[in-house]
Amino acid sequence: MKGATGEPMVLYAEVPNFYAEVEKRAAPALSDRPFLVGGDPAKRGKVQSATPDALRLGVEEGMAMEVALRLCPRAVRVPTNMQRYREASGALVTLLTQVFEEVETRQLGTVFAELHGRPSVLAGVLEELVPRTAEELFLPLRVGAAPSKNLARLAADSVGSQGVRWLSGAEVPEFLAPLPVACLPRVGKKTEQRLAEMGASTVAQVLALGAGVLGREFGNHGLAILEAAEGRDRSPVRVAAQPRSMAKGVTFAEPTREAAVVSEALESLASALASGLERRGLRAARLAIRLVREDGSVITRSLTPEGGCGDAPQIARLGRESFQRGDVAGELYRGLGLTLGGLSHEGALKRQLDLFRAPRSS
Repeated sequence: MKGATGEPMVLYAEVPNFYAEVEKRAAPALSDRPFLVGGDPAKRGKVQSATPDALRLGVEEGMAMEVALRLCPRAVRVPTNMQRYREASGALVTLLTQVFEEVETRQLGTVFAELHGRPSVLAGVLEELVPRTAEELFLPLRVGAAPSKNLARLAADSVGSQGVRWLSGAEVPEFLAPLPVACLPRVGKKTEQRLAEMGASTVAQVLALGAGVLGREFGNHGLAILEAAEGRDRSPVRVAAQPRSMAKGVTFAEPTREAAVVSEALESLASALASGLERRGLRAARLAIRLVREDGSVITRSLTPEGGCGDAPQIARLGRESFQRGDVAGELYRGLGLTLGGLSHEGALKRQLDLFRAPRSS
């Protein structure tokens, strides 16, 4: 979208504290308690994610879980469940691609998109995203819209746990000025420390140093920091083309005709394919199994299940049904593969929303 002055605009949307929020929504009976996601405290596990009520008590990501539980004794500690987070992220992507056709999804629970249209109209669209995400996914969402990716992310950060911040180009200097230098791209711990030694702990103070000082001290790195402090960011939104198909395969250590061996391989391939679908919020219309005989020749069998397929157990079951056909089973095979075709977002959202809603009715 373009702002009032015609500048390009970028959207950044994220579920803050993503892992912890997903776990909290999966256990509604415990929703009044803080949640910590991470390793076993008895095995020196660390915190990967925490809900805001735990963060307010001093818990930090990367902290020893044992310490976090002392700070927050009422917390529910749960181990990391990547399949659950991929499913949740896929649901978020599916929801947002109904509004913005092309998105960038580098991390689970986060989305970038280029915005196109009239600001007065799309500002309202952004406002609707927060309650819609809460209603359909039971997750908080914060959204930033700004002239660049980093500015959009910072705008989203500024609203807290959920909400929308629209940051026009004219507002950027005043918005950035008081922020800590660590908010700028390319400013790591060492650079932050050196800037502090030079009297620059905020963006405004970095700007005051000027190109000469920053260039002498840091070279081109310093000039890039200055550019970011001025609100300039050349990073494009990188939209990955939606795949038309996905495939996974395996070669057996020895040729086999054992149904149990094939079934185990199919479950592993199905799990990997389902994870890929979940990350992108997709569903498949067709499934094909590819069997490589001992002599290298190939047999392919395909299915078009009613309603498509998307979850690992269903994909594995369809693969087994294809393998158990009379003209396929019983031969020696040295490898097999699964291919999912006709990928689309159609039907994916309802499937994912049903998964989210189920725990809340228990």
